[in-house]
Amino acid sequence: MRLQFAPYVLKFNEPGGTSRGVMTEKITCILRIFDESEPDRFGIGEAGIFPGLSPEADDRFFFKLMELQANIRLGLQTDLLKFPSLQFGLEQAIRDYTGGCQGVYFESPFVHGESSIEINGLVWMGDYDKMIERIEQKLASGFRCIKLKIGAIDWRKEVDMIQYIRDRYSRDRIEIRVDANGGFDMDNAIPRLKRLADLDVHSIEQPIKAGNPMLMRFLCDVSPLPIALDEELIGKFTREEKARTLDEIKPAYIVLKPTLIGGYSGAQEWIDLAEERNIGWWVTSSLESNIGLNALAQWVATLHTSIPQGLGTGGVFTNNFTSPLYLDGDKLRYNTAESLDRRQLAALDWRE
Repeated sequence: MRLQFAPYVLKFNEPGGTSRGVMTEKITCILRIFDESEPDRFGIGEAGIFPGLSPEADDRFFFKLMELQANIRLGLQTDLLKFPSLQFGLEQAIRDYTGGCQGVYFESPFVHGESSIEINGLVWMGDYDKMIERIEQKLASGFRCIKLKIGAIDWRKEVDMIQYIRDRYSRDRIEIRVDANGGFDMDNAIPRLKRLADLDVHSIEQPIKAGNPMLMRFLCDVSPLPIALDEELIGKFTREEKARTLDEIKPAYIVLKPTLIGGYSGAQEWIDLAEERNIGWWVTSSLESNIGLNALAQWVATLHTSIPQGLGTGGVFTNNFTSPLYLDGDKLRYNTAESLDRRQLAALDWRE
């Protein structure tokens, strides 16, 4: 067997704002695995490395990638425990290859167009007027769960945006989730959590920066608003580390990003540990291209979740790949008449 990779730069339709800064593009790495005797038949996956978040977002990534290529040629195993995006990309490529190279990673009613996945409507950061415009678009599209990224503009204006939704829709009609990306600090976190709870916000992701488990535990204990861990999960590689994180902090929810926490296998381990502790969870994409998003959505469809998931639609990029996924209101569906374009993928800049 052989493994090749193709770097690819995804271009945003418009700048995407987070509390960590504004993004105009994002690099990703496409993987394909094939037998030398049949090079036109290949399994495809995506190692969606995320600078600033992925544990392996440095020179180690490409050294490990070369090691992985060599070991696959030799039929040897590679330790990818601390390289979650590579782990996820390889899992995808192998599943696609063994499934017949048709872009079907998981058999389920979803890939036959018989079921759907409810997702939240993500509103990226921007100035107040731009965010209100985006909120209006999501509400008009039929989303019943809106997720707002906060922490970049004036706090009072962010409260005004949430109040804008609540003035029009009760909690029973529209669920509001917020993601602070660690943008609060201990001087302002508690009053802000109280204000968000008063506005009937469902939950907040990562109110303070990751790496402060005792402070996060304190907030989880005193907050009137349920807290979800997000970046706090990154870099926890072993089952013991994961269990210790959940036991120390005791969050209400965890947010699973397989690209950042070890692919299907790593995310499933978090799910198992969370359910043992009655901790809720949902899955979120990490700005993957349509390749990774397709593979992620197919897995999520097998989990039979009953709450909105945080899957993207691929529409934020100008140069994305063709995809069978499409949005129907707030439901992500699979078009059985579409598939990943193998000719488009074969034309990428593949490297040994």
